[in-house]
Amino acid sequence: MDKVVTTALEAVADVPDGASLAVGGFGLSGVPNVLIEALYERGVAGLSVVSNNCGAMESGLAVLLAAGRIARVTGSYIGANKEFARQYLAGELEVELIPQGSLAERLRAGGAGIPAFYTPAGVGTQVADGGLPWRYDGQGGVALASPPKEVRDFDGTEYVLERGIRTDFALVRAARGDRHGNLVFNKSSRNFNPLAAMAGKVTIAEVEELVEPGEIDPDAVHLPGIFVQRVLALTPQQAADKKIEQRTVRF
Repeated sequence: MDKVVTTALEAVADVPDGASLAVGGFGLSGVPNVLIEALYERGVAGLSVVSNNCGAMESGLAVLLAAGRIARVTGSYIGANKEFARQYLAGELEVELIPQGSLAERLRAGGAGIPAFYTPAGVGTQVADGGLPWRYDGQGGVALASPPKEVRDFDGTEYVLERGIRTDFALVRAARGDRHGNLVFNKSSRNFNPLAAMAGKVTIAEVEELVEPGEIDPDAVHLPGIFVQRVLALTPQQAADKKIEQRTVRF
C-alpha cells in the first residue's frame, strides 16, 4: 500500500479542532516541524498534545503554543520555553507533568494495546498521591489538581498504576522511510518518535529521505509500517532545516 501524500496540508487535512496528538521529538531532534506548520496554517485549535516537551526557539509545538492553539499538554519537560511556563502559571494551559520514563512507557503501552501498567517511578510523591497542579487559576492558586493513583505492593515494593496513552493522531519525523511507512530514526530522534507513532490511531510521518519498499533492510527498521498511515516526503531544504538549541565551542 502506497501511503505517500503529496503535501503537508493534505497530510493533516482531517485533524479537527479539539483533537489529541502524540508528537515525536526530543529537544529539537526529530521534531515534525513541517506537519506542525501545516496544522498552524489550517488554524486548528483546542488541541491536547502529548509530547516530551512543547517546542523551543519558536519552532515545533512552540508555534502552536504561541498562537493559543493548545489547550492541554501531557509531557515531562518545560525547559527554557518561557511562553509554556507563562501560559501554565497564568491558568491559560492545562499541563500534566509526569516522569519522562513513565511518559515513554505510557505511549508504548497505549500503542501495544496495554491499558495500564505498574511502575515504581513517582511512588511517595504527588505523582502517586495526587495534588500536582494541572491548571492554575491565574492568581497563584490551583484550579485543578491531579487525582491520586492506585498504588500496590509487589514483593515488598510499592508501584503506582499508570495508564497507557492513545491519541487521535500522531505526528513524527524520520530520517528514512519507504512508501509502506517503514521508518528509520536518527540517534536521539528515536527516543520518542517510535513511541508517539505507536500511540496514534492515525500516524503521519514526515521523512527526510523517501525510498522504495525493499530499500530498507528489514533488520534496520525502527518502526514497522503497520503503525503509519501517511508518509510525507520532505524537500531537501525542509530536511536540512535543523536548528541547534545550545551551541558550544571547544578549543
